[in-house]
Amino acid sequence: MNMIAGEKPALIWALRLSVVLLVGLWLFPTLGLLVSSFRTSDQIATSGWWRAMFPSEQNLTLRTDPPSAQMQEGDLYVIEGRFFAEGTSSEISAWGTSAREPAAYDPGTSAELRRGGTLTVAADGAYRLESAEEISGKRGPRVFVTATVPPEFTLENYETVLISGNSTDNMAKAFFNTLTVTIPATIIPILVAAFAAYALAWMEFPGRALLVAAIVGLLVVPLQLALIPLLKFHNEIGIGKGYIGVWMAHTGFGLPLAIYLLRNYMVGIPRDIIENARVDGATDFMIFVRIILPLSFPALASFAIFQFLWTWNDLLVAMVFLIDATGETTVMTKQIVELLGTRGGNWEILATSAFVSIAVPLAVFFAMQKYLVRGLLAGSVK
Repeated sequence: MNMIAGEKPALIWALRLSVVLLVGLWLFPTLGLLVSSFRTSDQIATSGWWRAMFPSEQNLTLRTDPPSAQMQEGDLYVIEGRFFAEGTSSEISAWGTSAREPAAYDPGTSAELRRGGTLTVAADGAYRLESAEEISGKRGPRVFVTATVPPEFTLENYETVLISGNSTDNMAKAFFNTLTVTIPATIIPILVAAFAAYALAWMEFPGRALLVAAIVGLLVVPLQLALIPLLKFHNEIGIGKGYIGVWMAHTGFGLPLAIYLLRNYMVGIPRDIIENARVDGATDFMIFVRIILPLSFPALASFAIFQFLWTWNDLLVAMVFLIDATGETTVMTKQIVELLGTRGGNWEILATSAFVSIAVPLAVFFAMQKYLVRGLLAGSVK
């Protein structure tokens, strides 16, 4: 009795579950990247990101203090110290002096070293190295321990990726290169498409319907078909590989969708507003600038989101029209691909780089998402 006529509870619950599933599929990997970007390599290798707040068991390779720290106690030369900082809750469960037997000894027991001397390691990380002869060398002996360590978070990954990394790890230059590509490649098609959409929506001229049909047809043409012919054209007219070429390519590939969205939105603007402006003596340019553009902001923002996300995450178009052998114009997607090849085991660097690459698109999307649905649905219902 309480159900609204025509309402289907099963369908509604299926829709809600689908939305929750899609949100989860998007949210959990993003959250995993964020958490992993603040973890150390040892913690990533031993436990998943969902256990980042809990202690984890790790196999660590440590060294005692160097021989220069030794002190003489009677007839013995002694080096004492701690593997872990004072006050930490790390606890050693087993240790060894060889990589082949990293868990040969229990905490508190002593082991004879190959170079002479006796080493004792306690559960809290305290150690004592004793030798009847003076200890020589530049570094202390290695110790392999299995320890339960508390969760640890660090900003060193972001420092490496954004500031102090080498040419492969550092993403700062690729970040600004990507901004240099993305911002003009988003603004230019919006400017061109807005004029074209106004003409197709409110200006009478022969062949207007054919132009609209052609634009709709271009929406289904794969851009891969135009890459090589367009690159040859750029080389023939002297553009070659560079920022101008990639801006023009993104503009050409984005214009059909931009014109289609904006034209559908502008057609829905009441005709009385346009006619009253013309009666008052406004030209088409004045109508476009002072009336159409302010009213079309949701559609403009909607396309801006799509175009920004497309150009920011693009690799194919950048590889064809921008990136050359010097690597001076490398974008973030290309830099991450190089990291996968050279830093395949450094998951903390990969996670940090990946999250840096998605942080800006996320900010843009959440800042303009309220206009997304309004812009997409414009013109769909009369």
